[in-house]
Amino acid sequence: MSSEKNTAQNLEQLLERTLFKGRWLLAPFFLGLMFAVVLLLIKFFKQLYTMTLSAFSDSGNHLLVGILTLVDTALLAGLLLIIIFSGYENFVSKLDIDDHKDRPAWMGKVGFSGLKIKLISAIVAISAVELLKVFISSQELTNTQLGWKVGIHLTFVISGVLFSITDYINSKTKSH
Repeated sequence: MSSEKNTAQNLEQLLERTLFKGRWLLAPFFLGLMFAVVLLLIKFFKQLYTMTLSAFSDSGNHLLVGILTLVDTALLAGLLLIIIFSGYENFVSKLDIDDHKDRPAWMGKVGFSGLKIKLISAIVAISAVELLKVFISSQELTNTQLGWKVGIHLTFVISGVLFSITDYINSKTKSH
């Protein structure tokens, strides 16, 4: 009887260790997202180069849309870094850079809940920039298309508010 119990415990420990080591299967996803940041950097400099060449010949609206595209790209890159750092620290392993002077203050402190809020906030900001770009060149779109774009943005905003409210309620119920 004791031998069967030890075998079952050994199998359970092997399974648990294997599952725990399986977290490393997420690391390639975060490396892939880092590569996406590199691609965004290339896109950023391509847009900046194009804007520089056409700065004197384009309309003010075209230049403004270009600048908003740069802002949008930078926001998306920042969002990816938040996902990479927080996701890696929450699901794979702690980053051993505690003593580095450039370590962001939020690193190691953002849990899954905080990551969701940062993610939805960044998505709302990106959506707002996209909507602003659309309104600057709104003469190219129908009222229906503009309505859909506003509706999609409002969906992101409402989702963000609901996520925040849910998080707030959840934090209050955990503390009691």
